Amino acid sequence: MLVRCLYASRAAVGTSAAILDDILVQSRRNNPANGITGMLCVSNNVFIQVLEGGRDEVCDLYHAIVRDPRHEQVRLLAYEEIAERRFGGWTMGQVNLAKVNPSQLLKYFKRAELDPFNASGAATLSLLSELVASASLIGRGE
Repeated sequence: MLVRCLYASRAAVGTSAAILDDILVQSRRNNPANGITGMLCVSNNVFIQVLEGGRDEVCDLYHAIVRDPRHEQVRLLAYEEIAERRFGGWTMGQVNLAKVNPSQLLKYFKRAELDPFNASGAATLSLLSELVASASLIGRGE
């Protein structure tokens, strides 16, 4: 059974390039062996990540993220059983929100900034899907 988990968190000590690189390297190294795909967005110390894969594997990874000292205020935005992956082409894709048109963010959030804590999980997932469709990804992570 496949599931999709969408969460948001804040960086505990600020989002440096080194911290983000470390998270991406770790994800790209570990996720394929566990059948996990997904996407990560980072902006102003806010993380949004979608994880897809088997229920046990996704739940185990989500719980590890909740315990990870690099994250705080981890909030589950959406969790659902799925028939197919929406982010299956990525072991962990990354979005550069600095290159995203502000009107794209305004479509889903109150202001032209990434704010998943004040938006529905459905709106946040729609933004991620739109970013994939518009090829706003930095890397596929394969």
